[in-house]
Amino acid sequence: MSDFDLDLQTAEGELDEPESSGRVVLGVLDGTTDPEEWVGHIESGDVLVLNVEGDLNELAAGFAREIRDMGGELMHFRDFLVVSPPGRDIDTDRLS
Repeated sequence: MSDFDLDLQTAEGELDEPESSGRVVLGVLDGTTDPEEWVGHIESGDVLVLNVEGDLNELAAGFAREIRDMGGELMHFRDFLVVSPPGRDIDTDRLS
């Protein structure tokens, strides 16, 4: 068997740095927060978990379409609206 030369420091330097994965932001969706603030979080790569206090359709009307148009996902789960940025899927497999 032949030996091979593996330079781990060089290999580590060649690896791509992972992209910032954003934060998970907990909040309340009650109409008091400017919809553009929620959009800004999604543009920054954050995941929103918002406790819905009121009519979901009315409260999310100011940002839902914009987030969908940019490739984000919205999922109503129990009393919460989960909103993910483009490229981050909401996995619902365990709900069935």
